[in-house]
This record gives sequence, C-alpha cells and structure tokens, in this order.
Amino acid sequence: MPSKLQRAGLVLATATICAAAQGALAADAPAKAAPSDAELIKSAMSAAPAAVGKHATIVAMEADGTMRTIRKGTNGFTCMPDNPATPGPDPMCMDAASMAWVHAWIGHKPPPAGKAGLMYMLKGGTDASNTDPYADKPTAQNHWISTGPHVMIVGADAAFYEHYPKSPDPDTAVPYIMWAGTPYQHIMVPVK
Repeated sequence: MPSKLQRAGLVLATATICAAAQGALAADAPAKAAPSDAELIKSAMSAAPAAVGKHATIVAMEADGTMRTIRKGTNGFTCMPDNPATPGPDPMCMDAASMAWVHAWIGHKPPPAGKAGLMYMLKGGTDASNTDPYADKPTAQNHWISTGPHVMIVGADAAFYEHYPKSPDPDTAVPYIMWAGTPYQHIMVPVK
C-alpha cells in the first residue's frame, strides 16, 4: 500500500481524496508523456482479477488534481492505475467499504464500524511502514517493508485480526497484520 494515497457520491468523494494524495506524489515526478486512457484502464484493471477489473469503475488523477472517471463500472469496485511517482507498482481496486476506510485513513478519522472491505493490489504495492500509517519514508523506527502482490481486508472487527501475526517486521510471504494496534490495522494476504 502506498505510504500516501490517494456508489455515487461516496465513491467519487473518496476516489478524489485518494487521487489528491497520489497527485501530491506525482507533482514531484519528472515530466513525461501522459498515458492514454487505454493505458490507464489497463493499469487500473491489472490491480484485480480480470472478472473484477473488467466491470469496475476506472478513475484517474488529472494534472490539476481533479479525479476523472474514465469508465463507469457496474460491480461496485473502483480501480486506480499505477502512480508513476511511486517507486513500485501500485494500481489498486477497492469495493465501497474499502473506499470509506481509505477516506477515513486519509482524513485521520476513525474507519466506519462494521464495514469490512476488500482491496486488491495484484501488482504489488509501493513499500511502506508496517507500523506507522502516515510514514512517508523509512526510518530506523518505522519498520519499512516491501510488499508483493496482495489483497487486503480492511475495517473488520478487532477480533478478526487476533488470529494473524502482528510483528513489526513480518514475513510478507504469509498473511500478516499491517498497522497493528491502530484504527487502520488490516490484514495483508500475499497472493504469490
């Protein structure tokens, strides 16, 4: 999951917040030709299984920081393409509950109670702190990790997470809890 990220009104509002965070990172990236809509769609769809990506809404960040819907979906998932400003591949695809969780995380607010969500990052994620939800660079204390292709379950009851490892330096080849003990703890499930 990137260290800073990026249903009608809720999905669009949350996607805009996610994109704004991605845009802040993109603003520091060297200028290069903007990808075509077809390239953005392909990147965004690669985050999820083909049957999910095929019917998902695809959104992308514009140069001015606004969110643009490239393609309207029909299955309740919203996918975003890779952020070229981050060091690793990080396209993602989220259901509505995950979008609400991300919205809360970005806004430093409590996640919605009782709304577990599913996120796909089948291309992997940009490296991140495993202990600090808001870390933007590695330090000696924030347990920076590298994540490969994975899915995430976010927003579950705290008891759900009790069955999984919570080490600050986890074995990322098996399911583990990221950001354990914070309101944003979630399970990371590797898929390769």
